[in-house]
Amino acid sequence: MDMLWNGWGDPAKAAPLPETVTGLLRDLLGVKPRTTPALALEDIRLPDSTAAPAALKALAEAVGGDAHVRTDACSRIRHTRGKSTPDLLRLRAGDVSDVPQAVVLPGSHDEVLAVLRACAAHGLAAVPFGGGTSVVGGLAPRHRAFVALDLRRMNGLLDLDPVSRTAVLQPGLRAPDAEALLAERGFTLGHFPQSFEWATIGGFAAARSSGQASAGYGRFDEMVLGLTLATPEGTVETGRAPRSAAGPDLRQLILGSEGAFGVITSVTVRIRPLPETRVYEGWRFASFDEGAAALRRLAQDGPRPTVLRLSDETETLIGLASPDAIGSGLTQGDAGCLAITGYEGTAEDTALRREQAAAVLTACGGTPLGTEPGERWAHGRYSAPYLRDALLDAGAFAETLETAAFWSGIPDLYTAVRTALTDTLTRAGTPPLVMCHISHVYENGASLYFTVVSAQGEDPVAHWTPAKHAANEAVLAAGGTISHHHGVGTDHRDWYVREAGELAVEALRAVKRRLDPAGLLNPGVLLPTD
Repeated sequence: MDMLWNGWGDPAKAAPLPETVTGLLRDLLGVKPRTTPALALEDIRLPDSTAAPAALKALAEAVGGDAHVRTDACSRIRHTRGKSTPDLLRLRAGDVSDVPQAVVLPGSHDEVLAVLRACAAHGLAAVPFGGGTSVVGGLAPRHRAFVALDLRRMNGLLDLDPVSRTAVLQPGLRAPDAEALLAERGFTLGHFPQSFEWATIGGFAAARSSGQASAGYGRFDEMVLGLTLATPEGTVETGRAPRSAAGPDLRQLILGSEGAFGVITSVTVRIRPLPETRVYEGWRFASFDEGAAALRRLAQDGPRPTVLRLSDETETLIGLASPDAIGSGLTQGDAGCLAITGYEGTAEDTALRREQAAAVLTACGGTPLGTEPGERWAHGRYSAPYLRDALLDAGAFAETLETAAFWSGIPDLYTAVRTALTDTLTRAGTPPLVMCHISHVYENGASLYFTVVSAQGEDPVAHWTPAKHAANEAVLAAGGTISHHHGVGTDHRDWYVREAGELAVEALRAVKRRLDPAGLLNPGVLLPTD
């Protein structure tokens, strides 16, 4: 099944906002119901593909026939941009200026190489497309006619080594299917980002993803032991051993490269035995600072839960930590900050870690709320993007951004980003509701994930752009990273250049020139075009 073309996920899972939320939007933020009727897919007027017949023929020959090259309007629209709020708003308004000229579906590593050769011969750019879940402009190359390389046919489990506990997965394998294939053999990957239901293995690697259970299983880049990359100049293979001192780790050059250096065609990952038990709990803290201090204690001194999250006061009050129960905090008078802890593993280990963590959390001022808030979070953990779409339908603007910093810098980073967003949007006449949570913790720091809701204004995309830029500036000024787990894309590219520095960016440009001399791969994404 394809994802909703102008929103997130399965249309059957979309639900209208509860009255408590629509009332809040109206009374607090001045949100007005949307009056412009939504466009249907068939209402979009799409120009015919400009790809030359010779180019389409070469692409078809590369992938085994015309059935795997699509130029119809529906296929091309469904591969236009990603799923950020500006992406969706532009598409809903009928803006298809970033549409691919064709959608190509290779079925193997060799076919990907052949597609890249065909693109080079006919001057077409190529954009790898997995689940299409990018929220940072990662699927909209600049100023080039391009084809989307949809990797859905490359969706298998190629190998599983139970002795070494490794698996080789193809890039187009969606996360639920990967978990199902591994579970049949008694294993799990343990990677559960909010995009889990739709994102793919290749996308996780290309964007350096981090899942909601990262405190226990680690980030996706920590799970990756090897990669195969198809480039216009040939094949790059990494990962002969679990660790190596044979020069710089080239895996790290591919991880996070967002299709700019090549197309990831297989990923070797570390796997873990399926947990015997999973338990999720809720804790209440009086303030965000107090809760953050408790999370730091667990992250640094243990025991570290598998899942460890903390919502600030506003997010707790709204109930965003449990999207399926949004607005519940308003009616229940919730105060303070909600933390979620989760434990996965053997029954004995889980019980021990829960007991030890509870002692730490209690000593840090936490109040136990039992398993109900945790289980409610687990049940609705993938629902927030559907809530975003419902907000857009109701006339509100809703978007997210994330960053990370060392523990000592978290308070200033939190304040700086909130202030930048609030001041910019208030000056524009659309005062926002800004919510935040800590979603990933490390011994030395943590991530901050912000959700922003406001009225849309006359031009929603133009309304958001200055606020996003102000937030990006605040992130760099406060010592944060421009992206913790969403990637760079085009939205963060200019700030990434400043964060990395000109010399480092020039080194990456040199890598791209060697692997992709014609600049075919996702031009303008990650790195500025020459």
